[in-house]
Amino acid sequence: MILDTNALSALADGSEELAAVAGGVERFSIPVITLGEFAFGISRSRHRSRYRAWLERLVGVSRVLDIDRDTATRYASIRDRLHSRGRPIPSNDAWIAALALQHGLAVLSRDEHFDEVEGVQRVSW
Repeated sequence: MILDTNALSALADGSEELAAVAGGVERFSIPVITLGEFAFGISRSRHRSRYRAWLERLVGVSRVLDIDRDTATRYASIRDRLHSRGRPIPSNDAWIAALALQHGLAVLSRDEHFDEVEGVQRVSW
């Protein structure tokens, strides 16, 4: 299961609702996009040290998903289809959706716009 940034934040904050939904996941997949967004949030937090240490532990037991040419092709296709339908989503979320399709994984997120991307399964809490 891929972690979107809001899921990563909820996990970091110990959300019991999220834990109930994702408790059976053996290994999370974290897109580099999510890592970048979360790292930016950490840089603005009063609790930087705690969040950085927590993130390092999580990354150590997770799979980090990098972007490659296949991802880029899927990203372009997603953006084109959604633009044609007048239903664009944030660019970073299009990258995450492309990774979800590429790796055949669901996205753990509260962002309903992932539902606009054909073939992407969103799991919420």
